[in-house]
Amino acid sequence: MSNFFTSSIGKKLIMSLFGLFLIVFLVVHLGINLCLLRNDGGVWFTNAAHFMGTNYIVKVFEVVLMGGFLVHMVWGVMLWFQNLGARGGKGYAVTNNSQTSFFSKYMIHTGVIILAFLVLHFVNFYFKKLGLVPVTNVLEGTEPDFYKDAIELFTQPLYSWVYIGFFVFLAFHLNHAFQSAFQTMGINHPTYTPIIKACGLIYSIVIPVGFAIIPIYFMFFY
Repeated sequence: MSNFFTSSIGKKLIMSLFGLFLIVFLVVHLGINLCLLRNDGGVWFTNAAHFMGTNYIVKVFEVVLMGGFLVHMVWGVMLWFQNLGARGGKGYAVTNNSQTSFFSKYMIHTGVIILAFLVLHFVNFYFKKLGLVPVTNVLEGTEPDFYKDAIELFTQPLYSWVYIGFFVFLAFHLNHAFQSAFQTMGINHPTYTPIIKACGLIYSIVIPVGFAIIPIYFMFFY
């Protein structure tokens, strides 16, 4: 059993499971972020952020989520190097569109871009909650005011356009990752595979567009 989880197939399976967990998390994260668009002075968003930051069950899932990020990224890099070594350090000699989409060959590149943005995102939000970086806007006590932080960032065109650009790359990453995760788990059927691909395409469009709407709103309509 231990050999299975250290094998290439085992790593792909674990990576896919964590990937699906992250896919679900994005839906929750988007739901909270969309509260920023309510004209209530940030009440809904602040309450949601407070709940996510203080609920003990959420804190446990937070640890699992961070572990998922690390496993997904580390094993993704390891698998990329393994595949690169198997090809003798060369790119694909022949492109088979039925098996390898254009962006599937660049998952590691889009992944690096996503990682770079996540570091920026964590510095602006998550690390403030952990007390690792200075807090500029504070609610009662020492709790960060993430609503004010979000407005200050999203009203800056440079940050907002970088944010939107990141979700363009994430869309391509998600589109392949969604399909690949199910395929790795052995769900590859003439009837179900097209449905999974359609769901993956819809998800990879709806989620990034939902996140991109937020900076667009604050740049042009706030």
